[in-house]
Amino acid sequence: MRQAWKNTLYLYVDQHNRHEVDDRHQTLHAPITDMDYTLRMSERSRRLKRWYRERDTSPLKSQTKAKLIRTREGEGEVTVDMEFHVQREADQQGTTFVEERIDRERITLTREGKSWIISQIDHPQMERHMRNIQLGTEQEQGALSPPLPYLNMDVLGAVKTAKSSPYLREKAVQYAEQWWNESNPRFLSFEVDCTNYVSQCLFAGGAPMNYTGRRESGWWYKGMVNGSEGWSYSWAVSNSMERLLTSSTTGLRAVAVKHASDLQLGDVIAYDWDGDGHYQHNTIVTAFDKNGMPLVNAHTNNSRHRYWDYQDSYAWTEATQYRFFHITDFF
Repeated sequence: MRQAWKNTLYLYVDQHNRHEVDDRHQTLHAPITDMDYTLRMSERSRRLKRWYRERDTSPLKSQTKAKLIRTREGEGEVTVDMEFHVQREADQQGTTFVEERIDRERITLTREGKSWIISQIDHPQMERHMRNIQLGTEQEQGALSPPLPYLNMDVLGAVKTAKSSPYLREKAVQYAEQWWNESNPRFLSFEVDCTNYVSQCLFAGGAPMNYTGRRESGWWYKGMVNGSEGWSYSWAVSNSMERLLTSSTTGLRAVAVKHASDLQLGDVIAYDWDGDGHYQHNTIVTAFDKNGMPLVNAHTNNSRHRYWDYQDSYAWTEATQYRFFHITDFF
């Protein structure tokens, strides 16, 4: 009977891959009774068709590697946590672009007679994570697995002094490419890691840390020191980084620009999924498409060369707002 539910799961994984480029009805498809999921995916398919058309882009093929992370079996029901590594190719004006991303899903299978159906599919929207605000202070997400040493000086170089130094965009991009789908073991890793990852990329590019010793000010990281968390909110919290880049006049600085096309390599985009002024995600620009539009890398839902507007994300809504930050050329 165990093999029976796995057969249904394998069928879903194959369907998941095919629907990345072709959402037409297939001869073989997994039995899914989750109508909320069906409506969500129908809307996503409609949106992505328009999205490709407006970008003058056509999806070519997709390759999906599925990993079963966790299984919980009960009487007549199985819940599995899956990780999908999606590599999607698209053509834009004769040039092929390759995008990669990591999606996670929680799938519930239910036995009906001798068959197994998929009764529920959830997409944990880690990119929508919002820090709690209490008494005006952002409460940080706890980090995982404190490693040593805390700063990888061999990779990143020494902390910059007050002397003016350039932002090395190619170094920031090189770091972003190296660590897009894993964590640098010389830094702490967070469950919600997007801003921590972007901060590391900026630091690799030469952005100087501003060690104030206070969580709510500056932009700095020390790791775990005597059991205490040693980093500023702006280093690891999406909304705090957005505020820092908006207002900082020393150290790490940026200029807000109006359009995504105004950005350069190593620049930053902040995402407010609900349009309520609280930013929940950050990415770094690592490439451009044929139209000069940014492609970005990110953590949490790890992504490489993803189209900047994230309309293929389960976190995206019609209310989504963006901030485009051009990092200053000198610090």
